[in-house]
Order: sequence, then structure tokens, then C-alpha cells
Amino acid sequence: MSADNPNYKTVLVSDLIPYARNSRTHSDVQVNKIASSIKEFGFLSPVLIDKDNGIIAGHGRVMAAQKLGLKEVPVLQISHLSESQKRAYIIADNRLALDAGWDEEMLRVEFAELADNGFNLELTGFELGQIEDIDSGVFGDERKMDEDKYTAKLETPIYEIKGENPTIQELYNNDKTGNLVEKILKTNMPDDVKGFLMAAATRHTVFNYEKIAEFYARQDADIKSLMEESALVIIDYNKAIENGYVKLTKELMRLSGESENE
Repeated sequence: MSADNPNYKTVLVSDLIPYARNSRTHSDVQVNKIASSIKEFGFLSPVLIDKDNGIIAGHGRVMAAQKLGLKEVPVLQISHLSESQKRAYIIADNRLALDAGWDEEMLRVEFAELADNGFNLELTGFELGQIEDIDSGVFGDERKMDEDKYTAKLETPIYEIKGENPTIQELYNNDKTGNLVEKILKTNMPDDVKGFLMAAATRHTVFNYEKIAEFYARQDADIKSLMEESALVIIDYNKAIENGYVKLTKELMRLSGESENE
């Protein structure tokens, strides 16, 4: 216990009590990053706790400590907050950090010098892809795009009849799916395994979303509703994107490695 601050001490990890209504989530990826940081730099940020060992701030650090098998962690016991203040601070501690920005030019300089010294840049919490984006100057543009798509007032795409009514055969191609199913049915494997593999085989069905949108625009309400539930048309994406179905289809094809002719 520190003589300068009697509220600073170490506590058994097993004695710490997570806040049951904590609204901040911690993925395995994030916890692993925190654990790597603790291994490299030490446990530099004490966990904030109340008089009953309830965690106020530092849930992720405690989870990382558990992953590392640490028996004790440094804590700072906070006793001056009211119950309402404590609950509000649990939210504020997580939210306020999100408002900070980055000086990307300074990041590039720091990353370059750390790399020259042979330091593992991923220990900074950034992933290699993000570091490459910062080096190439697209990091800020991507962040602005993310902010724009969630703050702009956007309209849901409207599907209208534009061309000829496509045939059902033009809407999708399941040749590869059919070939896989045929092979599966010829095997002697258990029925439940066959069912699993046949379900997986449907992933190879290729949909022509441009034709599907044209088909959708001509259907009655019942068929439209089922097509929407099947995600065959984009009706609303949490009002986060506005994208014509042709552009969206081409982007999906690019990401999946498919050609437009498949």
C-alpha cells in the first residue's frame, strides 16, 4: 500500500466483482491486445474499485489479468462517489475516450521510428492493416466515411420497373450447388452429416441482384415481403448506407472474388 495514497493497493483478482450492468463490451480480440500490452509494459493503469471491491473502471484489464493468470492487480479504491455518480462514471470512463482523435502525421512518424527500432507495432493496439492505412494516408478518409454514413440522413433504395421482366432462371445460378449436392448424396456418410454439407453447399448459389431487383419491383406484397426477409433486396441497413443495388452487387462480387459473369 502506498504511503502517499492509502487508497492505492493490490487486490486478489478473485476478490474483484464486475459491474453486472456494465454496458461496455470486451471482445476476445481486445482482451488479447490488453493482455499483450500488460506483458510488454506491465500493469500501469490501476483498476478503479469501490469500497466493496466492485469494479468501476478496468473490466477489460481484469479480464486480461485473468487470461494471463495474474493473482493480484493494482487498484485504486474510490470512496467519494455517490451510487449515481459511480454508475454514471462507469459509462463516462468508456465514452469520453471515444471523443479523442489522432494526429496521423505524428502517428506515421512514431510508427516509423518504432519500426526502425524493431518494435512490435501491434503492441500499440493498432492492427497491421490499420498501420498500413495510416502510412498510405487513407486512415482518416475511412474514419470520416464511417462517421458520414452513420450521421447523414439517407434514403432507402426504391426499386422501380426499369427493363424487361426477368425469368426465374436469370435470377440465380445454382450449378455448383447442384453438383456438390449430387456428390454428397452419393456418399455413405450419416444423414445428419449429409444435411450439414448440403446446407453448406447452398453458399455456392450465385444471385444476380440486378435481375432480382427488377423481378422484385413487379411482385405483389406477399412475395416482396418474403424476398425482404430472405435478404434478396436491401430495404434498410440501419439507415447507414445509401447504395444502388447494382453498385452494391458489384462490390459484394469484388469482396467475394466472384466475377459478374458467374
